[in-house]
Amino acid sequence: MKRALITGITGQDGSYLAEFLLDKGYQVYGMVRRSSADTLGRIEHLRRHVTLRPGDLLDQSSLCSILREVQPDEIYNLAAQSFVPASWEQPITTTQFTALGVARLLEGVRRECPRARFYQASSSEMFGRAVAVPQNERTPFYPRSPYGVAKVYAHWVTVSYRERHRLFACSGILFNHESPRRGREFVTRKVTDGVARIAMGLDMELRLGNLEARRDWGFARDYVEAMWLMLQQDAPDDYVIATGETHSVRELVEIAFGAANLDWRAHVVIDSTLLRPTDVELLQGDARKASARLGWKPTVGFRALIEMMVRADLEHYRRGSRPLAR
Repeated sequence: MKRALITGITGQDGSYLAEFLLDKGYQVYGMVRRSSADTLGRIEHLRRHVTLRPGDLLDQSSLCSILREVQPDEIYNLAAQSFVPASWEQPITTTQFTALGVARLLEGVRRECPRARFYQASSSEMFGRAVAVPQNERTPFYPRSPYGVAKVYAHWVTVSYRERHRLFACSGILFNHESPRRGREFVTRKVTDGVARIAMGLDMELRLGNLEARRDWGFARDYVEAMWLMLQQDAPDDYVIATGETHSVRELVEIAFGAANLDWRAHVVIDSTLLRPTDVELLQGDARKASARLGWKPTVGFRALIEMMVRADLEHYRRGSRPLAR
């Protein structure tokens, strides 16, 4: 039985990946921070099937200890401070976790389990003010936030350890991917949760910033399959994972409110304080390499994804439960 270690197992991607690997017959371990404010809500249904171990990307010794104990066949590094606006408020913390944490983890892999296969969660935010549309594995990076900069470091240090120490280390450059498990600070979930609250009479308005920003949005469960596929190849490499389509925040809003039979124009308020001076206007991924080499393709379209999220948030409120916050 293969062993997999997931950092960030309590997050959106970590929970879907844990489910996916368990279905594949893996023994799944998750690294969690003792001091983390995150709840285990997303993996509560998996608690009997996964083994959680304490560890921290800020602490080299804890990383070496868990790697030495588990001796994983595959490692998926999904842990990071991943909310772009927060990276401006906490740039040093973001750098410590999202950039240097990856270097610490890779050094632990080199020391304790060099034959393990390693996946690094890179991000489309590395492209930032993209110099070409769509973006593929050869498009130069131009990050526009401390988060994007930290991800660029993490990406290149993964490449460096692959080349210098011959680790089987891959980076998945994932474009935006969403689900009912997405944190409510992200715009997709902010919108679908806001729609549900308005539909249930709990709120009257939803305040948003730039409605014209465009993103390439896919379904998180599709994207964790791509992570696994990367580690099943004969040789390590880096891959863009995306749908190849872009949609504006305005389209997101129209679909979400329409799913609840509401007129978005009666409820959405444009709030200038939510506009970001260094916002990324357009990201669109070219995943042809992943399609050709991994046989990967998305299965859930944009409209179906947003409608799924609205239904899930409505159901949370109808049951009288609080939706997942983070």
